[in-house]
Amino acid sequence: MRSIGIRRALRRVFRPEKAPPPRTGRPLALVYRGPASIPGCSEAVAGLLEASRWGFDVRYTGPHEEIPLTAEALAGAAVYAQPGGGDLARGYRHLRRLRGPLRDFVARGGRYLGFCLGGYLAGATPGFALLPGDTDQYIVTPGATVEGEEDTLVDVRWRGRNRSVFFQDGPCFLLEPGNEATVLATYPNGAVAALVTPYGAGRVAVVGPHPEATDDWFSDAGLPVRQAQDLGLDLVDAAMAG
Repeated sequence: MRSIGIRRALRRVFRPEKAPPPRTGRPLALVYRGPASIPGCSEAVAGLLEASRWGFDVRYTGPHEEIPLTAEALAGAAVYAQPGGGDLARGYRHLRRLRGPLRDFVARGGRYLGFCLGGYLAGATPGFALLPGDTDQYIVTPGATVEGEEDTLVDVRWRGRNRSVFFQDGPCFLLEPGNEATVLATYPNGAVAALVTPYGAGRVAVVGPHPEATDDWFSDAGLPVRQAQDLGLDLVDAAMAG
């Protein structure tokens, strides 16, 4: 979940382009764009997917996009990505009718990518229940290094490397004992910051911070730029593996 500067919202809220019908021959990656997201968040996730090595045909899906978010649309996709947004309860109200179709999509072999709010939505209270456990705000965990909801940087340890990543009230992930998840990153207090887990025949990859953040996110928030796209690409690779 994140807020963004008025300048970026104004720059991106007017989007003249309409996604053409998906081309054939390339794996389709659907990125949600709609009332449960914030201008700039969907576009950053789309840019990350386009930069990956998987050759995705990246398209937006949502109530005002050419590709509506339906079970039929998901059936033709390899990946569904849920970007950052605002409040969890409000976001879930917009998306709860997709709970069943999204669970079916992943169980049949699809990939779910969740960034910040998309990570919260992968949990169960409320959410799509795609994780072997649930989510919580990192900022309320004991020993959290971030205490407020403002845009900031958070330190994580990603596959043994220390990194600083853009952060705004992102989740940590609470895993049940005996789960099959692979933890990709932890916060300094040991809480899980990113993971990948099987779900049926598919995979779910989620992250609390924003490795997809572009330079303007940092400048709009008055933060030093700490690019972490390589971590986002690692998340995509982890989702697609297997």
